[in-house]
Amino acid sequence: MKHEVTDEGGSVVIAFEGDIDLQTSPKARDALLDAVGRGQPVVVNLAGVGYIDSSGVASLVEALQTAKKGGQTLALAAVSEGAMRVLKLARLDAVFTIHATVADAL
Repeated sequence: MKHEVTDEGGSVVIAFEGDIDLQTSPKARDALLDAVGRGQPVVVNLAGVGYIDSSGVASLVEALQTAKKGGQTLALAAVSEGAMRVLKLARLDAVFTIHATVADAL
């Protein structure tokens, strides 16, 4: 798994590529919490994520909760089919704000 963080229009955009699983989720968690720690709105681009397991989902949920506590927003964008399947299975598609594209989220 790789990730890239950019600042776009006052928001932090973090784009993941590859699988987010038990092995890679600690790195994803750290990256997400670092992004939230900047104090700006956060957009998580999941277009390049082929697979995400429960540990990856837990990292997303923790980042969302941390953002909300800080009065920030965290949205998902361009969610891949595989990742969306897991989010829907866990009924988290109703918890996260999900946009079709990063541009829509911004």
